[in-house]
Amino acid sequence: MVRLPFILLFSLSTWLMFKFVSELYYECAGLWAAAALNAAPVFGLTAGTWVLPDGPLIGALLGAALCLKRALSASRDGWSWWLATGFCFGLAALSKYTAAPVGLGVGLYLLTQPQARLWLLRAQPYAAACLAIAMFTPVLIWNQQHSWVSLRFQGGRADGGHWHPLGPFVTLAGEALFFLPWLWVLLAICLCQTARRGPAEPRGWLLFCLSMPTILLFEIVSLRGHVLFHWAAPGTMLSLPLVGEVIGRLRKGRPAVRICLAATAFVVTLGALLVGSEVHFNWMPDVIEDFALGSDPDISAVDWTSLRTELARRDELHRGIVVAATRWLDAGKIDLALGGQVPVICLGSDPREYGLESPAAAYAGKDILIMAPRETLASISAKFGNKFDSIETLPPLMILHAGRPAMKLSLFLGRRLHNLSKISVGI
Repeated sequence: MVRLPFILLFSLSTWLMFKFVSELYYECAGLWAAAALNAAPVFGLTAGTWVLPDGPLIGALLGAALCLKRALSASRDGWSWWLATGFCFGLAALSKYTAAPVGLGVGLYLLTQPQARLWLLRAQPYAAACLAIAMFTPVLIWNQQHSWVSLRFQGGRADGGHWHPLGPFVTLAGEALFFLPWLWVLLAICLCQTARRGPAEPRGWLLFCLSMPTILLFEIVSLRGHVLFHWAAPGTMLSLPLVGEVIGRLRKGRPAVRICLAATAFVVTLGALLVGSEVHFNWMPDVIEDFALGSDPDISAVDWTSLRTELARRDELHRGIVVAATRWLDAGKIDLALGGQVPVICLGSDPREYGLESPAAAYAGKDILIMAPRETLASISAKFGNKFDSIETLPPLMILHAGRPAMKLSLFLGRRLHNLSKISVGI
């Protein structure tokens, strides 16, 4: 149920992609652009089903692109479509900061495309920008009240302290893998051809301007910082209409194109079936001999619901305990499994939202039940021994996957949490 809103939202994103490309080119191009959106794992799998801000971001950006196309084509003043564009960009900015480079791409298009440049003499684009900024203002106010913690955290990722000359190549390779390599190669060719034609071809130039600022930004960031391969996804997503147009134009007369499309559909469908069935049924231990405990490759996709049952059996949930994880990801899993019955904190150096909503300092003086996969008493004591009077080992819990033991969750009892004046927070 947690994933259902994101699945429904991605269905809307698919329709928006189809509608946008159909109006930009023609319906067949819109169909294949929507199909490519679903075929690329970085969209159809992660943004389409995972609980991530990328889902709302993609939907809002596609809505903004559709409204922008209609605003630019408006025969009259286009006020309604310009304001709708600003509203959608505001939603995108509230979803994730990576909406900003796309907004800059709109300005780049208006500056460089001769027909579109006339809009710079009118009030509509500026009103749209003001609306988007106004919608984003609560984020700025919140950051100002919390020492700019979110902006500092995200900005700090751009400077890892060391130069990585090969970083852009690694980032491109990772993006290609997440996107499907053959689709990514086609996309790269389309972008190069569009760059060569320039503003003389307004439709392709619009897509180029919307997509390239995001792609180039993270190529530059990868020279100094660590870049996750899905960060540039909004850029590649907004250039997908180029792929849809090429496929729609070539598929009838080129057997190789039809074969590639069929192979893509087969690979994506097979991959989805394998992953989905493994997550639901956990059949891999039946196939692989000597499948070691803790080697479950999809444990991150499994809810730790067995945790609540085991703690209730031990009568731990009725003792007023406070549960701690060492990573914010594990804290989220534990919090979901326990259903809010007990407080959950994160002791790690990067507690994310737990550093704000449930700070460890608020539980000073209490005994803390620490849950940490693959940790030992020695490692826990080395990391957190100075935060407690003492730490002792408890019998571990077993996380089940489809009724089978999948991972051992080590338990430790931290006696009397010290008064922690500050724990670093990341967002």
